[in-house]
Amino acid sequence: MATRMSTAAPAPDPAACTTMAEVRAGVDALDRELVALLARRFRFMAAAARIKPDRGAVRDEARKATVIAQARRAAEEAGAPADIIAALWEQLVEASIAYELATFDRTRG
Repeated sequence: MATRMSTAAPAPDPAACTTMAEVRAGVDALDRELVALLARRFRFMAAAARIKPDRGAVRDEARKATVIAQARRAAEEAGAPADIIAALWEQLVEASIAYELATFDRTRG
């Protein structure tokens, strides 16, 4: 499944913003990028549902902990709020597991 490339202008540098309109335009541009990246991530979840040998293999708590720890470290390195990023990743991973389980059930009957 191919992804469409956005023709919208890239998000401005936040430090260069001088108006709320610029801030909002930047946030909107980043949101579009984030949705595209999340769509790609969920395609990987669909691939995992296709590849894993059984439904019990979908939930992997060790892998979940690794993914969240990696996101926390990446946030720290980027100067982002690590606790908030880790909490978001907790929700993202749980949503991904739910999606993968639903995909597994739908495609494996």
